[in-house]
Amino acid sequence: MATLPHTPYVLYSDGNGNIFEDTSLYAVGRAGWDAFPVPAEEWIQLPEGGNLYELPGRRGIGIDVVTGDLRLCEKGWAVAAFVPPAHTGTFLAAYETAPDAPTLPLFCYTAAGWYNNEFYVTAVRVEPDIRQECAGYHQPAIDKGTKHLLSAYPDNRLVKHLMENCCQTYTCPAARNFSLGRWECPVPTSPACNANCIGCVSFQPEEETITSPQDRLQFKPTAEEIVEFTVPHLMEAPFPIISFGQGCEGEPLLMWETIKDAIVEIRKHTPRGSININTNGSKPAAVEALCQAGLNSMRVSLNSAQKSIYTAYYRPNNYQFEDLLESLRVVRKYNGWTSINYFVFPGMT
Repeated sequence: MATLPHTPYVLYSDGNGNIFEDTSLYAVGRAGWDAFPVPAEEWIQLPEGGNLYELPGRRGIGIDVVTGDLRLCEKGWAVAAFVPPAHTGTFLAAYETAPDAPTLPLFCYTAAGWYNNEFYVTAVRVEPDIRQECAGYHQPAIDKGTKHLLSAYPDNRLVKHLMENCCQTYTCPAARNFSLGRWECPVPTSPACNANCIGCVSFQPEEETITSPQDRLQFKPTAEEIVEFTVPHLMEAPFPIISFGQGCEGEPLLMWETIKDAIVEIRKHTPRGSININTNGSKPAAVEALCQAGLNSMRVSLNSAQKSIYTAYYRPNNYQFEDLLESLRVVRKYNGWTSINYFVFPGMT
């Protein structure tokens, strides 16, 4: 895609669901608390599946196209973008917040702008895989798949959670793929967690003004419930994978005994597909037990490779930064695949 001749223009909302461009201001991005000019080559068209947010009580910041000075857009509320899966935002939306502005929920607020009848965002594509691209989801097929799974597993609490909560309420890409009988099948297991992440997306203390964007799993599934639907998925789906550790739960390693029993039973029925866990990596001994049972891959979440920054954000209970490093070593010892789920926060990461 050709580089823009100049930075896109600032966007603003009128408070009634309408978004406009302000051609007197070039859009900027925020890293940490500061606003910065973003070179034209660092903007891409808003990918399909992206969304725009109105930021009430906030005025967007831009660069005056005549004077070159930073100033506020007083025409309406600031606007930010959500970039879809496979992309990472490189700058946050830049704005000034009024004292009485409402607290924003825990979403991604990427810098956005407008040029030549197109929305632009500061983002890069980091994953070429198409399995979570919005263009690949057809809602009637998802509805049909949901109905089939609920009928096929009427007494399985986890299937009910995945279909009614994850797939149909939150449109989780992995749950939607499960409804379509393809690729990754999510397997949340843990209602508890051993970290107190500041930006936890499934649980926030009642005293916090921040709202988590989804509700956490409220029960502990049994190994039998897990095996019941994951074995058919592994046996029948194209390029199948089942993944423990999802955004709608706590820390799956707190349920490692159940997961281990499930893996052992799954592998009695089929060698097909990959078994993965997304985790904070806090329990190396549990990870080793899972590898011995048949775990194939592990993705560890972290916001920084610096212990002090990691600890300040994750606020771990009964584990430390060195434990997740050891968990990665354990999986490699068993020739498993390891990767990092890296939380990118412009200005910190």
